Amino acid sequence: MIVRPSRRGVLRYGSAALAAGALPAPAIAQAWPSKPIRIICGYPAGGLTDIFARAYGDYISQKTGQPVTVENKAGASGAIAAEQVKSAAPDGYTLMWTISTTMIMNKVLFKKLPYDPDKDFVPISWMDAGHLPTIVSKNVPATNLKEFEAYARNNKVSLGTYGAGSYSHVAVEALNRHYGLKMEAVHYRGEAPMWIDVASGSVQGGSGSVAAASSVLQTGSGRAIAVPTKARMRKLPDVGTFLEQGLTDIAFQVQGFICLVGPAAMPKDIVRKLSDMMVEGGKSERIQKILETFGIDTPAQDHVFFEKILAEQGPIWLDLVRGLGLEPQ
Repeated sequence: MIVRPSRRGVLRYGSAALAAGALPAPAIAQAWPSKPIRIICGYPAGGLTDIFARAYGDYISQKTGQPVTVENKAGASGAIAAEQVKSAAPDGYTLMWTISTTMIMNKVLFKKLPYDPDKDFVPISWMDAGHLPTIVSKNVPATNLKEFEAYARNNKVSLGTYGAGSYSHVAVEALNRHYGLKMEAVHYRGEAPMWIDVASGSVQGGSGSVAAASSVLQTGSGRAIAVPTKARMRKLPDVGTFLEQGLTDIAFQVQGFICLVGPAAMPKDIVRKLSDMMVEGGKSERIQKILETFGIDTPAQDHVFFEKILAEQGPIWLDLVRGLGLEPQ
């Protein structure tokens, strides 16, 4: 049976909605959250971005007592989700989970974006996307960068990337520049097909996540030769960093990230509440297990840290991607 509201009821609820909309930001923040929270994830289900969105989203739900739903709106390197979230009310009930590509690199990769990464969003929390070691096929007789350089000087070498303009693409060009090599970058649609070809020897190596490359590493069909971190990874303690091995190029020091943002003009109190919950959630047993699985050493950081990363590393990423000479889409 369909229950139709009376005219008095419509007026009453309509007046309440109008009154809520007229509340000043401090009042909205104080009442938040009083209804379900929606997270728009800019990337497909099953990937690390989605896994983080759901795990941290569950933690936010537990802390607030409100349902938190995750909707995947993948496509255009996160631009589809970004366009939807930028237009949402800045009241803390519609948020976006995305990655550094959406917030930084898209400025170079697209001629025209349907959103402004710098003006349309407020940073809430930064999450390490994981260190992306360079891994070579078992057919390549190298256990470190010096040995790999010697091999590449005397052999035709192709390195896989999980997408044009990605960190793995930047890594190929940075290695070529440092050593004066001419290795070819072979672009794939994601990591899975890239690692299949690394395992078979169709390409001589690639850069990507430890989790996605786990079968390659565990079966011995590939081996890590360098990690782009300031300190060695807990997951790969025997593998030297690029810096340790003499590569000081900034390309191996910047970090890709996953992040939580909201529409611009969200009340600062709500931003702080969410930011604090993210930091707390990163210490939870469930999320610590996820970090261990994906070889990630750092849990979620607060909005202050995130703002600093954007200011310091954003321009560096843009220069690196511009240096690839890609034609914007």
